[in-house]
Amino acid sequence: MHIHFIQHVAFEYPGSMVDWAADNNFSTSYTKVFEAVEFPALQSFDMLVILGGPMGVYEEETLPWITAEKTFIQQAIGAGKKVFGICLGTQLIASVLGAKVYPHTAKEIGWWPVQKVAGHPLTNLLPEEFTTFHWHGDTYDLPTGAECLFSSAVCNQQGFVYGRNVAGLQFHMEVKEDLLNGMTEHERSELTGQGYVQSEATINNYIPTEVPKQTTYQKAVLDAFLLL
Repeated sequence: MHIHFIQHVAFEYPGSMVDWAADNNFSTSYTKVFEAVEFPALQSFDMLVILGGPMGVYEEETLPWITAEKTFIQQAIGAGKKVFGICLGTQLIASVLGAKVYPHTAKEIGWWPVQKVAGHPLTNLLPEEFTTFHWHGDTYDLPTGAECLFSSAVCNQQGFVYGRNVAGLQFHMEVKEDLLNGMTEHERSELTGQGYVQSEATINNYIPTEVPKQTTYQKAVLDAFLLL
């Protein structure tokens, strides 16, 4: 199994997904759009993982690589590749599938609970409700033909599955302590501690107990995704 990651900013790397790949003896490669917008041949990978980032799907005029990336994602889906998105990655997939992506009425940043919407093989090993890490201000409409997997108090769309080879999560179960530190360092101005945006201190206080759970939850979802 070869996994190709699309990374949008240097401080949002795949986190514990790297460990999951190594544990399974999967090989990996990267497109780092902040360095060069070069996508691999479709036959060179089995699974495409699209990571998060602070930009919006709709910023194509100022970030022209978004158009190229959407085209590549569409080609990967059409070729039957496993395609998995995280946060911005999920929004990009939703856009490619014809759904609208737009700024939400409220940002959701920090450790907040999500609820399972319906039973599905991807979520069978997860609790009905669990706390996970969020950092998003945009949301999306559920693509036609997709099934919603998770919801939260502030955001109805927290993840979906489309057919047997496409899935995305709005939240970040790939978090590790250094990944969280990088996100807070570069986007600290957003951490107001108001509404559904936690303070940096609150976020850091959750790290010792929640990060290990995220790795376990993510592994359960990814392992199930490979079996769909």
